[in-house]
Amino acid sequence: MCRNITILRGLEPAATDEEIEAGARQYVRKISGIREPSAATEEVFEAAVLAVAEATTELLERLPPRKQPPTTVPPLRRLGDKAVERQKSRQRSRPGGRSGSRP
Repeated sequence: MCRNITILRGLEPAATDEEIEAGARQYVRKISGIREPSAATEEVFEAAVLAVAEATTELLERLPPRKQPPTTVPPLRRLGDKAVERQKSRQRSRPGGRSGSRP
């Protein structure tokens, strides 16, 4: 249905309430076609997010453990673009680092 919703089952450490809520919110946005709820849709939208999050929590608790971890990292665990660039910059500037590093 939506390729951008990441797998939460099998994460180490386990999926957080925030990750479950973010996935539920993304799902409700996708199926409802509502990116930002208005005053007229906010109550029903938030109720749907809560219901999906609760169902997701129960599902993750009841499923058996995965044999392998998921291949994707949830958005809340990903480094931001600026953090990735800083990390690459640090690696290049370390003595004895990758080729092309500055002394």
